Amino acid sequence: MSDERIDVLIPTCNRAAALAVTLTALASQTARNLRIVVSDQSDGDGAAASAEVRAVLRYLAARGLPVDLRRHLPRRGMAEQRAFLLAQAAAPWCLFLDDDVIIESDLIERLAHTLRQQRCGFVGSALHGLSHRHDCRPHQQAIEFWDGQVEPELVAPGSRAWERHHLHSAANLFHVQAQLGIGREATRPYRVAWIGGCVLFDTAKLRAAGGFDFWTELPPEHCGEDVLAQLRVMARSGGCGIVPSGAYHMELPTTVLSRRVDAPRVLL
Repeated sequence: MSDERIDVLIPTCNRAAALAVTLTALASQTARNLRIVVSDQSDGDGAAASAEVRAVLRYLAARGLPVDLRRHLPRRGMAEQRAFLLAQAAAPWCLFLDDDVIIESDLIERLAHTLRQQRCGFVGSALHGLSHRHDCRPHQQAIEFWDGQVEPELVAPGSRAWERHHLHSAANLFHVQAQLGIGREATRPYRVAWIGGCVLFDTAKLRAAGGFDFWTELPPEHCGEDVLAQLRVMARSGGCGIVPSGAYHMELPTTVLSRRVDAPRVLL
């Protein structure tokens, strides 16, 4: 069991039901030394007005996992939302977890084990889209394992390494881990372009790479802020994904409606 303190940082906006599901999965984690911080940019009275969210907050408190649910307005874009969350982090490691992700009970412990073992900047779990469970795409299922220690790596849009992102589309990684038959006890790190939705960072290394301070250089309507932060951390300290993943996407409509400004293509 992981003994490291981990701050779980969750940005949310107008997804109370999904947030309740995501929070419920945290209550059953084998890693127990968790602190949960939610930055809520929802309309109206916010997520706390939801009976489902209030019920899960009571459940988490009873399980010894109180949640710091903070209203954070006005909205100034996802990069600023993540910068705000990072500013709340006090633990050596922080897990950025989106509000529409379900994680298996041992996932945070496995992420922590890999980060401790690899001593890199981040370790993430790519999200399975199980609506694509029967949509097999062999041409998008190439995986490159780290056979030794994870090392710093330069990845940029348009590079060969950038093509790794296809592995995280649809249910590609789900199919790969099934084909390889890798169990949780044999978790393996692999090379990534980036990982969306569930990424455990070494907090100091994320801050040393600039965190999300670049938010001031972007208009409020943008995307790819998580990608840019990971690319910068990877260049300095390395980063990887793990298989099997153990994270599942709820596949809800995106709350980021405009994607004309893609942070890594604009600022990298």
